[in-house]
Amino acid sequence: MADRIDKKPSLKKRMAIMLAAVFTLIGVIVGYNMLQAVMLKKMLEGGGGGIPPATVSTMKAQMQDWQDALSAVGSLRAVRGVDVSTEIAGLVRRVNVTSGADVAPGIMLVELNSDAERAQVETLKVAVELATITLNRDREQLSVQAVSQATIDNDEADLRSKKAQVAQMQATLEKKTILAPFAGRLGISTIAPGQYLNAGDKIVSLQAIDPIYVDFFLPQQQISRITRKETVIVTTDAWPGREFKGKLSAVNSTIDPATRNIQVEATIPNPDRALLPGMYAKVNVQVGSVQRFITLPQAAVTYNPYGAAVYLAQPAESAQAGGTAKSNAAPSLVASQTFVTLGPTRGDQVAIVKGIKEGDTVVTSGQMKLLRPGTPLIVNNSVVPRNDPNPKPQEQ
Repeated sequence: MADRIDKKPSLKKRMAIMLAAVFTLIGVIVGYNMLQAVMLKKMLEGGGGGIPPATVSTMKAQMQDWQDALSAVGSLRAVRGVDVSTEIAGLVRRVNVTSGADVAPGIMLVELNSDAERAQVETLKVAVELATITLNRDREQLSVQAVSQATIDNDEADLRSKKAQVAQMQATLEKKTILAPFAGRLGISTIAPGQYLNAGDKIVSLQAIDPIYVDFFLPQQQISRITRKETVIVTTDAWPGREFKGKLSAVNSTIDPATRNIQVEATIPNPDRALLPGMYAKVNVQVGSVQRFITLPQAAVTYNPYGAAVYLAQPAESAQAGGTAKSNAAPSLVASQTFVTLGPTRGDQVAIVKGIKEGDTVVTSGQMKLLRPGTPLIVNNSVVPRNDPNPKPQEQ
């Protein structure tokens, strides 16, 4: 047992071995880093020719009209839309409904059986004639004091009552004919002659859809940016690639306390009835006046703790201006970094307020390959970043 214990390395010896291994690893890491630093220094001292060229895409900076806009999702609603129904019950005698047709106001849609009401009206008209004759006769007798004034008063009251009954029955008779309350487009109806309708039963949908409303919501902090008559552009997947322009017509008088959003209404001309109530729509509200900015793809901007920057592709002679040329074989284009002040964004684009000028050649992709300003460039614009102010999903 004593022999086995003696053969084990002592604690001090094991600690020494571990420390030696740690120091060896630290030495390897430090040496590697020093070697990398020396190599990088030699590359930098060698000028642009010592750095391998980076392949990038570029574009010319250009001024574009910029219309600030607010985006939202909305729902289309008819200016006037109802489900036409009957106010009283009855048996359908005649149907004048063509599903999907456009109708003018006052057009007869459905007529219910009204024979009993017509007969009742004639009966009441006869009663009115008799009451009129009675009143006239009693007035003649009053002139010779044959009847009292009370008799005349009763006759007049009876005549008014009979006329009121005629008017009431005439109104009931008119309700047997259901008319279009306004001009619009009919929906699909399944009403047929001989069918019995109860009061309130739906006959057909009627929608006035030219123009048409679009309802949408905006955050409350946007209220100060919107006013009536602002231009509104509506798109829907039902009509790909087509835009419908209208005007903002109303802003709700209250804000939803649950979402802090405010409802906004826009009116869209719809002469060909392409838009229908209930459709989902994307809404773009153009706010403010048209401005002009230099615009770039958002992918062209790089961000760091010092701010936003872009890389310019400049001739090697321009990039080395003020310095000493390193080699006669300098590359034709090299990278030059410049800080920029950004403006608003729209879609894939961002506005540049300050930092570059129109006509500058801007690197739009491949910035991660640029080790430092002065890196030689190879321009390949076969694939460029998206630069669409109103991008759509790729599956569309």
